[in-house]
Amino acid sequence: TERGSASLYSHLGEFYTLPLEAPFTPERYIQAIRAVIQGGFKVCIIDSISHEWDRKRGILEIHESMSGNSFTNWSKLTPRHNAFVNAIIEAPIYVITAGRAKQDYVLTDKNGKMVPEKVGLKTVTREGFDYEVTLSFDLDIKHWATASKDRTGLFMDKPQFKISQETGIIIKQWCESGKESPLNNIVKA
Repeated sequence: TERGSASLYSHLGEFYTLPLEAPFTPERYIQAIRAVIQGGFKVCIIDSISHEWDRKRGILEIHESMSGNSFTNWSKLTPRHNAFVNAIIEAPIYVITAGRAKQDYVLTDKNGKMVPEKVGLKTVTREGFDYEVTLSFDLDIKHWATASKDRTGLFMDKPQFKISQETGIIIKQWCESGKESPLNNIVKA
């Protein structure tokens, strides 16, 4: 969805791309995931899942264009979004998702007034997507990673680090073994 920006990473090795352009409907993403699977690839990187939620003909724009009751319209859109999420989590291959982030706020009572308070970054997608994945990293502007969710037990509560090829190897070993891998192989910068 990033208009050919994957070519900026061509120096890292050989890979194939499947450009996805608007409309960014859940069904278009599902078709792309199926094409990757049918193509015999072992890994699918979706960059970015945010377009399915908040871009041209993504879920939010579709919702805004619907007539009728706003609340009941979600009953038509939620199954479409859930099918997209299910296509990711049920894929018989490794699926890596990237998403855009925005500042998240909560309202806090200060001296009787509700004021917004920054609480960190939030991925631009439907609430709850992070519950579906096995491992989620938050990256800062300098590419330092922190695990915000980690079912593997490999990265949670560890110091920030830069994701590298070694990180991928450790995750792959964990996936294939079903056991926790030692962290002592990660080089911390």
